[in-house]
Amino acid sequence: MKIKSNIHHEEAILKIANLKTAFDINGTYHNAVDDVSLSIKRREVVGVVGESGCGKSVMSLSIMKLLPKQGSKIVGGHIYFEGKRLDTLSEQEMNRIRGKDISMIFQEPMTSLNPVFTIGFQVSEAFLNHMKISKKEARIQSIQLLKSVGISRPEKMMDEYPHQLSGGMRQRVMIAIAIACQPKLLIADEPTTALDVTVQAQILELLKEIQDANDMAIILITHDLGIVAEMCDHVIVMYAGKMVEKADVDTLFYNPKHPYTSLLLGAIPKMDEEKKELSSIKGIVPSLNEMPTVGCRFAARCPKAMPECTVITPILAEIESGHEVSCLLYDTSMPKEGMGIS
Repeated sequence: MKIKSNIHHEEAILKIANLKTAFDINGTYHNAVDDVSLSIKRREVVGVVGESGCGKSVMSLSIMKLLPKQGSKIVGGHIYFEGKRLDTLSEQEMNRIRGKDISMIFQEPMTSLNPVFTIGFQVSEAFLNHMKISKKEARIQSIQLLKSVGISRPEKMMDEYPHQLSGGMRQRVMIAIAIACQPKLLIADEPTTALDVTVQAQILELLKEIQDANDMAIILITHDLGIVAEMCDHVIVMYAGKMVEKADVDTLFYNPKHPYTSLLLGAIPKMDEEKKELSSIKGIVPSLNEMPTVGCRFAARCPKAMPECTVITPILAEIESGHEVSCLLYDTSMPKEGMGIS
């Protein structure tokens, strides 16, 4: 794992400040993303990790302004892209940015591709929406694009439908659509889920090549920490809608501070260790309407929980340069006796 050295001296391309996104449950709005802040520079890859239900995908849909029109809304915070505020833009203004400057690879390629349109139509659409080119030229560029993402028979595939393709091929088509206009920021939401290991490696290699060629920034949403180790410069760990830890990738893997991060890393099977059973984190992420209003949201599952953890809400604070943690174990104002700091 190595941190790229050329990314630290320029302005962030995307800045999220104190984002809160809420969903309506029986007439009351509950925050699925609660006070999340992050910034990403050009050529940087930021990983967002956590179990299902931690708010990772909701955060990405908030950036893209693709939340359901009914029953969900951004209730706090700001999203800036190249200095322009996204969260206040109209649908029309957002459409000019979406797919051109910011693109997204969605979680499930089978449901993200339209089953009634050919692959060619769906790839060409990305060019026709944002570039002043003819349908003929869009078709030529689409064929070249499909070839560039490792599809060996692009001319034939242009006239096929999503159901005729394998999972790996559908995912390549999704990537082709996302990078058609050479976006400055790519949000990849679980880009390799449900793909076999060989195809997964190819897709990640492809993303790296595209990033290098276009100086693109990537937000990589995943629960696979192996992918994070390979791809990311910085990592944000989310739990129950909140950020619990933020660090560069080396620091997070070699010096995790939050008990949740440690447990996530402990659940990764290791080649050199023989275990009768894999480690797991007991319990589940609380649902939106059962979220604790005070205290640490991980307290009920935390092996290091103290009585204070259910009544004092921890805040994300820097404990070392560039390493932020939201945990009472590292709160300097708390008494330290018997706290079991490791």
